[in-house]
Order: sequence, then structure tokens, then C-alpha cells
Amino acid sequence: MSVSASAENSRTDLLPIVVLASGRGSNLQALIDARDAGTLAVEIRGVLSDKPKCQALQRARDAGIATVALSPRDYADRASFDRDLFARIAEFSPRLIVLAGFMRVLDPAVVSACAGRMINIHPSLLPKYPGLHTHQRALDAGDALHGSSVHIVTPTLDAGPVIAQAQIQIQSDDNAETLAARLLPLEHHLLCACIALIANDRIHLASDDWRCDGQHLPGPLQLGGDGELAQR
Repeated sequence: MSVSASAENSRTDLLPIVVLASGRGSNLQALIDARDAGTLAVEIRGVLSDKPKCQALQRARDAGIATVALSPRDYADRASFDRDLFARIAEFSPRLIVLAGFMRVLDPAVVSACAGRMINIHPSLLPKYPGLHTHQRALDAGDALHGSSVHIVTPTLDAGPVIAQAQIQIQSDDNAETLAARLLPLEHHLLCACIALIANDRIHLASDDWRCDGQHLPGPLQLGGDGELAQR
């Protein structure tokens, strides 16, 4: 069975989202560009960060998107920071929360409260290599393939059901930097394609399962060379 992300859909309203980011915001920029091109039916209501000087916030401001920056140093512990962060998120009334290079481990309580409404893009072929330094870990393991995954966020780090993945071949002369650079454009396409399915009400998210077009799929959708997601 094949499931393409480009199927016709009559939905015309925009999916309200917020984006959490900690760094340069290249995935955020991909969402902004797709929104502006009319290929992604989203309303990016806010961008929130734990890094007040990160480039992602400037990208949002340049695009006229509201921003919120909170410093973890101003809070007694992780749980209190996360409670305040998610209280600010709630002010935007998003239907979907997108973690796009957000480099903090979230408190399980706030994750559980948002079950089925939060996704993350992670630079590995999960379940391989949760956490950090994924490109180097793939190289050290001698893997032939590397990639990126979009998954549902659950209280366990990078362990939620995987919606879709993009894969690349690891080349003999790759290092962590070249591998990351070759993967990044595919990450952008992958994230936009997954959110497009959600915006068109074609994906039902749950913390223990997910369905596309009403059907449980046996494995993650895969990003093809045509930029479409399909069950391979």
C-alpha cells in the first residue's frame, strides 16, 4: 500500500502551530518558506526558545512571527521552567507544537499534558541514536545509511512513534559535518511533508500509535526522491 502526502483534500483553514527552537532555525525557515509559498497550510503563531540570542528567534521576527525567549537560568529547576514555557505556549492556542532543533529534555508532566499534539524532528533513523551527536555515532558504528525522523513526542527521550523518515547513503569520505550538511535539506522536506499531512487532517496522532488516512501503517512513511512521503 502506498500513501502519498499530496492527495487531494478539501481542508481550507490553516493549522495553528507553535515552533520551539534553540539554534539557527533552519527547519523553522523551511516552514516559513513553505507557508509563504502556499504549499503548507499553517499559521505559525509563535516561536519560543530557551536561547534568547538564537538565530531562530531572529528568523521569526524577520517573518513577523511573535517570539518568546525564556532563560532556564531564571528558574529554580527544569520542571518550573517547562511549566512556564508551556503556559506561554498555551497562550497561542496551537493545535500542534513542533520541536525543530529544541535542545532541551522536557519534563514528563508537560509532555503528557500535550499527548498527541507535539512532534519532534531528530537527526537519526530512530530508534537508532536518540540524544546528541547522532552523525558521529552513525559514522563510528560503520552504518551504510543515516537519516532523520519525525516522531510523536512522549515522556521518554526520542522514543515516541515515528511518523516518517528520510534516508541518505553514508559516503566513504563523510565526516560528521559533511553528513549533517547533506542531510539537512532532506530534513526540511521531511518536516514540511509531515506537517502537511497533519494540516490536512490525514494523520491522527496518539502517544502510543498513529494512523494515516484512517489506517494503521506497519512502519514509518519514507521520503522519496520526488519529495513525497509513501509507505515503502
